[in-house]
Amino acid sequence: MGDGGQGRQGRNRPGGSARALSEAYDTALLDLDGVVYAGGEAIAHAVEALGTARAGGMHLAYVTNNALRTPDAVAAHLTELGVPAEAGDVITSAQAVARLIADEVPAGSPVLVIGGEGLRVALRERGLEPVESADVDGLAAVVQGNGGPELPWGRLAEASYAVARGVPWYASNTDLTIPGARGIGPGNGAAVEVVRIATGGVAEPKVAGKPLPPMHRETVLRTGAQRPLVVGDRLDTDIEGAFNGGVDSLLVLTGVTNVAQLLTAVPEHRPTYVDADLRGLLVGQPEVVEAGGDFVCGGWTASVSGGALVLEAERDGLDVMDGVRALCGAAWSDAGAGACGLDAGKALERLGW
Repeated sequence: MGDGGQGRQGRNRPGGSARALSEAYDTALLDLDGVVYAGGEAIAHAVEALGTARAGGMHLAYVTNNALRTPDAVAAHLTELGVPAEAGDVITSAQAVARLIADEVPAGSPVLVIGGEGLRVALRERGLEPVESADVDGLAAVVQGNGGPELPWGRLAEASYAVARGVPWYASNTDLTIPGARGIGPGNGAAVEVVRIATGGVAEPKVAGKPLPPMHRETVLRTGAQRPLVVGDRLDTDIEGAFNGGVDSLLVLTGVTNVAQLLTAVPEHRPTYVDADLRGLLVGQPEVVEAGGDFVCGGWTASVSGGALVLEAERDGLDVMDGVRALCGAAWSDAGAGACGLDAGKALERLGW
């Protein structure tokens, strides 16, 4: 559908789509932080683009690794921003980890919660009992999810006491960072690392969120999508999750990932499509054509010379995103684009990045 004739394992350039993505796919599985909003405020063009996609018949589902809020609260926030949503449209890593725990412990078991209300509601939905102390009799599990900026330090200590004595440990997700209105802040993964350090690395948490299979399973069960498109801003969660689930993806450059990081992406982190923001859902995606070692897209030509990426334009006024796509083709196809990467400085300056 969007692989441009390439298998996922062999992707060496972004794919093309003759139809608008909102027409080519029946469901958009949208990340929230860094895609739809940042710091609680809508990202530019997000509200209008999603409204148009929905009006055209695309089902919108919101899939977030942030376990802090309940689906009801997330849906209410989206609606306030001008993106009408219901609780059933929201899938969280709290729901995924609650299902994972419920599959492995007896019904009604007490579970130590280090996180917010979203995690407590998800556990109750699965017939589990959220508790606040590591000393509760019969404690079956400890689970960590985003507790927000006000998470008390003592909660991490409580988790450490339980993990250190062998209570099974779960995490909604391990994102180290999360975008906000003032910049990039620490995510749940940072809190997980605190517990790991405090316990001397005696255990590893079972993780449910993107990019791991429990989150994909939860999403499929709740949405019933037939032709899904994952839309996200993170290579190591959204895009890798799509890769692991065998579905296509759109990376938008409104959150964590920048173009320099995209160019050095390993195969499982390479999106099917890339665009500046959610307006990319409403249009087709231009094909990146390989010609004699060069990669051409929308009048831009990218190549590799002397360990550096080279970008040329046939005229002024070209779409800079086409230049990004051409650069992806050149970088992803070059054997030197792995851990060391290629010098992309001048090419990115040419695009204004």
